[in-house]
Amino acid sequence: MKARIFLSAIALFCFGFVANAQDVKIGYTNVEYIMSLMPEMEQIDADIKDYSNQLGQQIQSKSAAFQRQMQEYQQGAAAMTEEARGIKQQELQKLEQEIRKFEQDAQASYQRKLQELLEPVQTKVYNAINSVAAENNYSHILSESAGQAPVLLYTKDNDPFTDLVLAKLGIEAPAAPAAN
Repeated sequence: MKARIFLSAIALFCFGFVANAQDVKIGYTNVEYIMSLMPEMEQIDADIKDYSNQLGQQIQSKSAAFQRQMQEYQQGAAAMTEEARGIKQQELQKLEQEIRKFEQDAQASYQRKLQELLEPVQTKVYNAINSVAAENNYSHILSESAGQAPVLLYTKDNDPFTDLVLAKLGIEAPAAPAAN
């Protein structure tokens, strides 16, 4: 009798586990791929390229001014007093440090600008992902990759989730290349 109750309890536990597992529907998508197809990305690419060029021109201008001052110092150093040479060297070192700091600040500014430009597109894509997941009864959505490391290690078949998100956004995916 106890064995029968024990086996019944195990069967109920297993049945409950299987019933819960049936509610799980997992999909995957590639956010970077979806974003690359967004029409807004063309303008973002142009804007960030312009911003990068502006920063690059400022760095070049500062570097050229430093090089001119360095050449002037080298040409006139022999005629300077020891004290004047020391002062000019300190000025040049300070200017060089300012240029390095500006380069670091420019890189940080570039990253902030890029994030600012991408944020509305990312929000739009994530909202579409959430909407498609809810409409199609997905319980979990994985990213095909996160930076350089893939989050999805295996899938049995091609999940149409990315195509559903593209359709939700009104974007037509380019035709896949023919298999050889």
